[in-house]
Parts: sequence; C-alpha cells; structure tokens
Amino acid sequence: MTQQIDTQVFAYARQFADNAFKAQALVLKGLEQAAGLQLGALEQQSRSAAEFLLAAGEMRDADGLSGLWDKGVALGRAQAEQAVVLTQGLVAVGRQTAESLGSLVQPLQAANDAVAATVANGRKAAAK
Repeated sequence: MTQQIDTQVFAYARQFADNAFKAQALVLKGLEQAAGLQLGALEQQSRSAAEFLLAAGEMRDADGLSGLWDKGVALGRAQAEQAVVLTQGLVAVGRQTAESLGSLVQPLQAANDAVAATVANGRKAAAK
C-alpha cells in the first residue's frame, strides 16, 4: 500500500513540477507580449511627439501657431486612442495567459483528488 501511495505522490510531484515549468513559460511569454505592445506604443508616441516638436520649432508667425494648435489637439486625440488600443491589447494578453494557466490547474486537481483518495483508502485499511 505504501508503494502505491509513493508512486502516486511521485507522479503527482512530477506533474506538478512539469506544470510549474509550463506556467513559468506561459507567464514569461505573456510578459514578453505585454512588453512588446508597450514598447511599440512608446515608439509610436515618441515619434509623433518628436514630429510635433519639430513642427513647433519651425513656427515663425501667429498663423503657424493656430495650425500648431490643431496639430496638438490631433496628437492628443491620437495618443489617447493609442492608449485605449494598448490597454485592450494588454487585457487580451492577460486574459489569454490566465486562461492558459487555468487549463494547467485542472489536471493537477484530478491528480490531487486521486492521491487523496488513495491516502484515505490506506488509512481505512490501516484502521481495520
């Protein structure tokens, strides 16, 4: 009986370690995707801001400043839209990672129940 429990516990421990490794890989993949999204958005916003500053530096009269105002409003709107898109992308990556991690937990729960049942049966047999 002890050998059966040991075998199941070792199998459970191996499965747990394998799933922990898979979970770590999933989390790192999710972090990599999130960082990629954020770096892409930062690059795009930096480029837009640099173009705006170059245009502002070239203004020499009042008419140019009114056009600059319109460019500034458009830049603000575009960056707000990019922030919304970035947030949606980050939420999607987080949701996907969480779902993948959830699917790793289900087999562990079944293995845990099997080990618990074997231990309970061993206790009943030992009590007799």
